[in-house]
Amino acid sequence: MPLSPDFLREMRPGEEAQVEALLTAAFGGPEEAALVRALRKAGDMVGEQVMTAEGAVIAYAGLSRMVAPKGWLCLAPVAVHPDWQGRRVGKRMVGLIAEWARLSGRTVVVLGQVDFYSKAGFSAARAARLTSPYPVEHTLLAGPGDTVPAETLVYPRAFG
Repeated sequence: MPLSPDFLREMRPGEEAQVEALLTAAFGGPEEAALVRALRKAGDMVGEQVMTAEGAVIAYAGLSRMVAPKGWLCLAPVAVHPDWQGRRVGKRMVGLIAEWARLSGRTVVVLGQVDFYSKAGFSAARAARLTSPYPVEHTLLAGPGDTVPAETLVYPRAFG
């Protein structure tokens, strides 16, 4: 196994099967792979990033378009192959996405482990006034500024 993965890059055509296998392995079942397929089919997926090592996809992050607020993106799912977990690959990948959000002026929302996403540049404090169908205490934001917006989150239909 190589010492470190390649840089984060856009997923390429033909890598869908590798991403599906990665998602299934990382999450222990097919649900996240089905979510990604549904987001693609609906046209809600706006970016899919991967990290590879020796030509194999070892990490994945999907960015989809939020229904509301307009212009916001949702980071989900994020996955690292079990053989690579605990090696800071996920933190590196999510940190790059958080910095991209800040520099590009895009707001990105994520639902997940607060400790992990906070260390990678997302803020739970900035999400404190959001209204969400999911637990706000596990919702974080990345992007420009330091405001604490009072918005209602509406996720793409694929999130159910």
